[in-house]
Amino acid sequence: MASLIPFDERDGVIWFDGEMVAWRDAKLHLLTHALHYGSAVFEGERCYGGEIFKLSDHSQRLIEGARIIDFEVPYSVEEIDAACRDVIAANKLTDAYVRPIAWRGSEQMGVSAQNNKIHLAIAAWDWGSYFPMEQRLKGLRLAFATYRRPDPATAPCKAKAAGLYMICTIEKHRAERAGFADALMLDYRGRVAECTGANVFFVKDGIIHTPVPDRFLDGITRRTVIGLAKARGYEVVERVIMPEELGDFSECFITGTAAEVTPVSEIGEYRFTPATISEALLKDYMQLVQPGSKAAAE
Repeated sequence: MASLIPFDERDGVIWFDGEMVAWRDAKLHLLTHALHYGSAVFEGERCYGGEIFKLSDHSQRLIEGARIIDFEVPYSVEEIDAACRDVIAANKLTDAYVRPIAWRGSEQMGVSAQNNKIHLAIAAWDWGSYFPMEQRLKGLRLAFATYRRPDPATAPCKAKAAGLYMICTIEKHRAERAGFADALMLDYRGRVAECTGANVFFVKDGIIHTPVPDRFLDGITRRTVIGLAKARGYEVVERVIMPEELGDFSECFITGTAAEVTPVSEIGEYRFTPATISEALLKDYMQLVQPGSKAAAE
């Protein structure tokens, strides 16, 4: 299976600082600043039928995220868009995952890094649903995370920065070891925030509720799904949600580029039933990104 092939031993090419480089030759030095200090920003994008969904939105967010962590990506949105498309074409991909990443290089080692070159690379590979469709429609089981999303006064929470995902990996591993698919994270104040790599929505009496994205990323998929919900006439309320409220909701689903739209059946002691709204928005999203697909027709 392709998923069992180590990512440094695959065939194909990676766009690396303006050139297509053989996959196995796309390497960094041990003393790359980003490896030691987390000074990198990245995006996760999906390509459906040869088209990368919301590509320019992702490229813009990459540039803005880099500025938040104090460096400039040396390419424009248009240049990044073109490079992403070139990677898809060069690897002869149709349905794929795309990963642009920008980082500080190895010219200077230490907390201070003003003299480091800023690099940009873009890789793409075949990658199916983050969660299998059968599992998706059944609903994911989530644990509660121990770590919390940080106070924006202590971390650049509006950047999709590599270092911010350290606690996400810890919590994803913790949840999987306990038999869950993922973990729901609270913010530093104890309010419901997001999963380790996806935003979260709840349904009560036909109204959709979702946390205000003031301490975590306002996801591109999140915004897309809110638009789809409003187009169907659903009311969407962005508000503070406390964990003790979860027993009041009938449905729950998560959204993200990797997760797409995925219903949830369980968070800790709380239970949900994937139903009309979750299923409708899952189908609407798949129809939007992948017209004519089997998923859209079901």
